[in-house]
Amino acid sequence: MAGPAAPIVEVDPQHPQPRHVDRAAQLLEDGGLIAYPTDTYYGIGCDLQSKKGIDKLYALKDRDRRKPFSFLCPDLSDVAHYALVSNFAYRTMKQLTPGPFTFVLEATRLVPQMMQNKQRQVGIRVPQAPLMLAIAAKLGRPIVTTSATDSDGRVLIDARDIKETLGSRLELILDGGVQPNEPSTVVSLVGDQIEILRQGKGIIVA
Repeated sequence: MAGPAAPIVEVDPQHPQPRHVDRAAQLLEDGGLIAYPTDTYYGIGCDLQSKKGIDKLYALKDRDRRKPFSFLCPDLSDVAHYALVSNFAYRTMKQLTPGPFTFVLEATRLVPQMMQNKQRQVGIRVPQAPLMLAIAAKLGRPIVTTSATDSDGRVLIDARDIKETLGSRLELILDGGVQPNEPSTVVSLVGDQIEILRQGKGIIVA
């Protein structure tokens, strides 16, 4: 039986109010799911170290467990805890973060196995989204993230749409206004080679 719909809280995505950041981080730490605006689309996420939250996120998306979600880190220095970052990868990411890119790298042992693919790789973002960087920093751990979509895969672009469609399975919806659907560009940096796996909002100039 579905619970009550999650509350909608209006936030300033560029200058987030500390009380909203604190509330969101606490809900994530407690194993909850929250929805939020990013620099690409509305996302839904949980604490990387919460098995309960990750299980709920897979169930909500009805996603194959063999397809791990990406996660976002509060800053570039944090990425090295969760991925093997060579000098080449660091220089490349430094030019492109924060921004609309997801970087594929080899995982470290700090990453739960369910968040790695068969090649033990992970997708990591440092988005140009002050709200989410602040929440991840407050939480002290990365946030597993995926797009907010309905059961047909349609991307949900505003908070009320998210509440109507997914609200009973979330703990909080952070409303940052209408958010266009612009997926991130996925870039593999494995083996010190730049390989664009999906072209999205982010543009890499050769």
